[in-house]
Amino acid sequence: MRELVPLSVGAAATGLFVREHSMRTNAERLSAATLETLLNAIDANDADTGAHVRRVATYALILGEAARLDNRTLRSIERVALFHDVGKLHEALTDIFHDPKKLTPEERRAVTTHPLRGAEVLEPLSVFYPDLGKGVAAHHERWDGSGYPRCLKGRRIPLQARVVAIADSFDAITHRRRYSHERSFSEATRAIAAGKGTQFDPDLVDLFLSPPVLAKIEKAMRQAHTPRTKRGNRRRGRTQRVPDITFRWRQRSLSSRSRDHRP
Repeated sequence: MRELVPLSVGAAATGLFVREHSMRTNAERLSAATLETLLNAIDANDADTGAHVRRVATYALILGEAARLDNRTLRSIERVALFHDVGKLHEALTDIFHDPKKLTPEERRAVTTHPLRGAEVLEPLSVFYPDLGKGVAAHHERWDGSGYPRCLKGRRIPLQARVVAIADSFDAITHRRRYSHERSFSEATRAIAAGKGTQFDPDLVDLFLSPPVLAKIEKAMRQAHTPRTKRGNRRRGRTQRVPDITFRWRQRSLSSRSRDHRP
């Protein structure tokens, strides 16, 4: 009978571990599903912004991979890129961003509130994604400290925000917006170069402007102008957006299962 006591304790500990793991997994799935829902809300509210954040995520990941950042940091950069403009969905800013007229000084001041508004929206998810709100809040900070909202300088700016800032600016230049016209690839690269050491992290600018990275950026930019067509519907000309969100819990769950079943 005495031998059964250690076994019982061990079984109880195992059961507790399994339950905690299950609860943690379910919570992670819920948080990721929440991000998917939020991204869908961005699409529904403003398709242009939805397309913009996806392009920014693509460019940011190209730069992050070139910097040889680890997978965890890359996923964090992707999330910051995808949600850096979520603060623009605030009712106080929606009309401003949908107005084709040039922004007034008052409207420009209102626009500068969107990083903090976005961080506030994402705050409930900070337990699972502690870098997300911080990165979103800082994506308009500048390397020289003249950015907003907190005038952070240099490496005090989160790495995720420094990467996204370059990708965001590049896309803002190369794609038409309600209050500005798109410019060429070469004009965009010159603008990024001009911001080296003032607006942007100088090391990241050098990497972004390196020939191998620029080639990938240009290819991604061209692909962004080409509608994606669902296989089987090409003849009919129907298009359907291909899932491109790598933080989906379903994808992560499947990859985890594959690793678990490896011999």
